[in-house]
Amino acid sequence: MILNVGPRQYELVEGWGQLPAGWQWGQVGAVATDSQDNVHVFTRTNHPYMIFDKSGKLLDSWGQGIFDTPHGICITPDDSVYFVDRMGETVLKFDKNGRHRMTLGTRGVASDTGFGEETRIAGGPLLSGGGMPDRNGVAYGGPPFHDPTDVTVAANGDIFVSDGYCNSRVHRFAADGTLLKSWGEPGHAADLRGTKDGPGLFHTPHGIWEHKGKVYVSDRENDRIQIFTPEGELIDIWTGFGRPTKIYIAPDDVMYVSELEDRFSLVNLDGTFIGHGGNRNERSHEPGKFWGPHGIWADSAGDIYVAEVLEGQRVQKFARIK
Repeated sequence: MILNVGPRQYELVEGWGQLPAGWQWGQVGAVATDSQDNVHVFTRTNHPYMIFDKSGKLLDSWGQGIFDTPHGICITPDDSVYFVDRMGETVLKFDKNGRHRMTLGTRGVASDTGFGEETRIAGGPLLSGGGMPDRNGVAYGGPPFHDPTDVTVAANGDIFVSDGYCNSRVHRFAADGTLLKSWGEPGHAADLRGTKDGPGLFHTPHGIWEHKGKVYVSDRENDRIQIFTPEGELIDIWTGFGRPTKIYIAPDDVMYVSELEDRFSLVNLDGTFIGHGGNRNERSHEPGKFWGPHGIWADSAGDIYVAEVLEGQRVQKFARIK
């Protein structure tokens, strides 16, 4: 199957990823590649962290008992791996040899954001996270963490975390884990809450990427990407997305965006779309189509890996041919 994404062309690698008998993909929260183009899969099964080579051969697996709800992953140029454990309320760093180096947050301890306090917010229930009840949402932005979603690391070592399901903030940490700054307050689309989705407000900040001094945040339930300075000053807002979940920016300055509404997009850094893979709101288990894209990454050859949650529950690889 050939997938045309604007001027680019990709071929689906059918059946990529060789799982041992009895293993399942599960809801795949995230996927990333390292400096050797090995593929790291972070998923919600009994085998939460799996590493494959480019051809799809399983190289390693671990993580049982370490993670509660695998959600986000980021691999830095030195092959350090940062994991976001959503309901574990933590971000964990491991080096390329699998040695634990740092934990941000306290496992199982959520911060105060007024989440679910009916006395603080008027209005009915919301939906987030693929239909999970959000009760009355987030009342105010809080400290780290209340169901964090994603992580990115700047060239100087600063760590940025989107804290998105039960919070509405971005947190910036120094390389040693010192909290430097937090920004963001809850803002919900008018058709959900009657509150306008104002600039700099978030409704489920879900994916995050730092690139050349700018911080890109996928404001999922507002169908947009917001762009900030590392100090939290708003630069721009891009619209036209279908619940964007993950942002990855390649060295050639092309942005890859997975969208929960069943497609992915390639975007120039001026905000113009290069093209789309899949069709918005056209859910399918067919190879080459999507059901809940949640993670995306590209390797050094430009091959794309898409991780799916909801009923998708797989990783699909698209090899670039043009």
